[in-house]
Amino acid sequence: MAGGKETPRQKMIGMMYLVLTAMLALQVSSAIIEKFILLNNSLELSSGAANKINQETVLKIKAAVDKSGNRAADVAVMKQADEVRALTSSMVSELSALKQEIITKAGAGLKEDGSIKNPQEEQKVAELMIGSGSQKNGKAYALKQTLNDFTQKLNQYSPEKFQPLALDAKDDPISKNRADQRNKDFAELNFDQTPVAAALAVLSQKQTDIRRMEGEVLNYLASKVGAADIKFDRILAMISSESKVVVAGTKYKGEMFIAASASGITPRMSLNGAPVRVENGKGIIEFTAQGGGYGADGLVRRVLQGVISFPTPSGRDTTVRLEQEYFVAKPDYQIETGTMPPLYLGCANKLSIVSPALGALWAPDFRADGAEVIKSGQKGKITVVPNRKQVQLTVLNQGNVLGTSPFNVSLVPKPSLELRVNGGAYDGRRGAAASSVRSIQVVAIPDESFKNFSPEDAQFRVSQIQVSLARGSRRIGNPVTLNGGGSVSALAANAEPGDRYVIEVLGVQRRNFKGETSNVEMGSQPMTVNLN
Repeated sequence: MAGGKETPRQKMIGMMYLVLTAMLALQVSSAIIEKFILLNNSLELSSGAANKINQETVLKIKAAVDKSGNRAADVAVMKQADEVRALTSSMVSELSALKQEIITKAGAGLKEDGSIKNPQEEQKVAELMIGSGSQKNGKAYALKQTLNDFTQKLNQYSPEKFQPLALDAKDDPISKNRADQRNKDFAELNFDQTPVAAALAVLSQKQTDIRRMEGEVLNYLASKVGAADIKFDRILAMISSESKVVVAGTKYKGEMFIAASASGITPRMSLNGAPVRVENGKGIIEFTAQGGGYGADGLVRRVLQGVISFPTPSGRDTTVRLEQEYFVAKPDYQIETGTMPPLYLGCANKLSIVSPALGALWAPDFRADGAEVIKSGQKGKITVVPNRKQVQLTVLNQGNVLGTSPFNVSLVPKPSLELRVNGGAYDGRRGAAASSVRSIQVVAIPDESFKNFSPEDAQFRVSQIQVSLARGSRRIGNPVTLNGGGSVSALAANAEPGDRYVIEVLGVQRRNFKGETSNVEMGSQPMTVNLN
C-alpha cells in the first residue's frame, strides 16, 4: 500500500478483505455462500462509489487547471489524470469481463431473477482460473501479471509506491505464516477450492483496491494544481463497520465519524445514548453483539443511533444525528458424525464439533447434563461418557451459549458367544468325533457397530465356563471348570460316540476405555458338542 493515513472507507474495505480471506479457509455451507454473495455486492458498491468520487476529483482538477489559465505544467497534470483514469478503467473492465466468464462457465449463468444458478461450484472455477489437472495454465496466471503490470504503471504517477496487487502466499502477510497456505501461488491461493461466489468476491476486492489506488494517485495530482483545497462546505455523519453481519457473542467493531473534518475540531459522540471514545476526530465503536429473535435466514436486524456534536466557526455547536443498521447472525455449530448418534452408557463416545460461521473465533466449551465431558486438547474434539439414559450437551463459545443438543443413550449391546473345538469354530450340524475333542473354548464377539463406534469399550472376554460329559440323561464323571476355555482331556478319556459335552458359561467380562473391568449378565446359554 501507499504511505499516509487510510480513510475510514479504506480501512473498512481492508477489514472486508480480511473477512474474505478468513472465509475462504472454511468449508462453506449454503449460508456462507450467501454471505459471500452479500460481501461481493458490498465490494461492488464500494468500487462504484469510489469510481464516482474519482471522477469528481478529475473534474475538479480540470476546473482548477481552467481557472489557473491552462498553464502548460497544469495541463500536463490534467493529461496524467486522464491517463490514470483510462489505465484503471481498462483494468477494472478486464476484471469485470473475467467475473462474467466465471458466472457463465463455472456458475452456469444467471437465473431469471438475476441470481447465479450454481454459486457453490468449485471445480470449474479451479479449471478456469488455475488449469486442469497439474497444468497451471488458467486465467489467474495471466491475471497476476496484468495486475502487477498495472501497479508498476500506476507507480509512475505518484511518489508513493504501491505494493503488487497479486501476491503468492509466501509474500502475502496473511497467508505466509500458515503452513497449509504458504506454498501456494497467487492462483491457488485465491481460486483453489473456491466457490463461484467467493471467486467473484476476490475479483471485486481487486477492483476496489484498484479504485482506491486510483483515488490516491488522483488526490496527489489534484494537490499539484490546487484542486485538493476543497472548502468545508458539506457535513456527512457516518458509521463505518467492519461488517454489517456479526455473529452473536462476537464483537461489533466500527468507526463513527464526520466525513468533512478539521484538526481543530473535537466532536462529541454518543451511540444509543452512551458516550463514544473519540480519537483523531473518529468515534471508536466496540461492543458485544446481542442475538435473539432470529428470522428464517438466521439474521436479526439491529439499528445504531448515533449523535455527533461539533463546534462551528461561529462558536455554536452543530449536532448531526444518524442511524446505521446491522445484522446479527445466529451462530451455529455442526457435530461431525453424519447423523446425531446414540451414545453408549459409560463408554467413550468421541465427538468433533465445528462452527464454520465462527471460523477463527471458534473457541468452544461444553457442559453436559447426564454425562462426563473429557477434553482432548484439540479445539471442538471431546469425549462424552454418559451416566444416564439421556444427555443434554450444551455448546458455548467465549462464554455465550450457542445451543443444546439432546442425545439418546443406549446400553452397551451384549456380545454373541461362539463355541470353538480344538481352536476352530464348532459346526453343530456335523458334530465332532469323540476321540478328537481335546479342547473347548467359548469366546465373546462384540456387536460390530458398537465395536466400530467405540473400539476401546468393546473388549469382551469369557472369564469362566463349566464343561460336563453327558450320556443320555446322566453325567459321566465330574465337570471341569475352565477360564474361558482349555483342555477337556480328563473328560475325553471316558467319551464315547453318542455322548455330548454340555458347556455352561459362568462369566463374561468387559473392559472399558479406562481399563476398568465389569461383569456382563448373559443369562443361561448352555451349549452342546455332540460326539460321533
